[in-house]
Amino acid sequence: MAAKPTELVIFDCDGVLVDSEPISLAVLVEALATAGVVMSEAEAHARFLGRSLKSMSEILHDEYGLAVDAAFLEAMRTALYARFRAELQPIDGIAETVDRLGIAHCVASSSQPERIRLSLAVTGLIDRFEPNIFSATMVSRGKPAPDLFLHASAAMGVEPARCVVVEDSPAGITAAKSAGMRVVAFTGGSHARSPEHRDALYRLEPDALFDDMRELLQFVGNEKGDGKEH
Repeated sequence: MAAKPTELVIFDCDGVLVDSEPISLAVLVEALATAGVVMSEAEAHARFLGRSLKSMSEILHDEYGLAVDAAFLEAMRTALYARFRAELQPIDGIAETVDRLGIAHCVASSSQPERIRLSLAVTGLIDRFEPNIFSATMVSRGKPAPDLFLHASAAMGVEPARCVVVEDSPAGITAAKSAGMRVVAFTGGSHARSPEHRDALYRLEPDALFDDMRELLQFVGNEKGDGKEH
């Protein structure tokens, strides 16, 4: 890792704080099928993981001829939120890891603000991050552009070189590196355990690649050490 001490840890949400990606991909594939676009979950994973709703909509329009309208989005959102409330789980070890960080931390996610907050509320994590929750809706360009991470670091008052980003997607890793931040690739989510996914992240040369969230503390180097919430 770089020499400058870490002052801020920026977490992606889906696949990093909450194990949401398998649910999200299944709902997306089902919604696309209803709209006449046949796509496997593997293809959806490759095309849309880590990207904003705006980016996804542009790809669907430009490459599949699907105009993503309000009715499509509302139906998908209703199905997704219902499944989140019934099924969504936090990433194993995330609560204790956040409690031991000892430094500022925030969320910077491609998802809509209401989805981020629902995800964190359902999994019991929201009090650890509120109000420092940043969404791609707050910037003009989503990941893989660096805008969201730069917006988050500026809002938190920390220069990019003193930030560590925790990401699970190629788009997110690319965004963090473009922002001049250190980035560690997390592969402990249900969607991220295949050799293909790990290889895709590894090729982007993150500062570290790990699959147990508790290992994050060694890359940050500022843990409180007592495991208690302060």
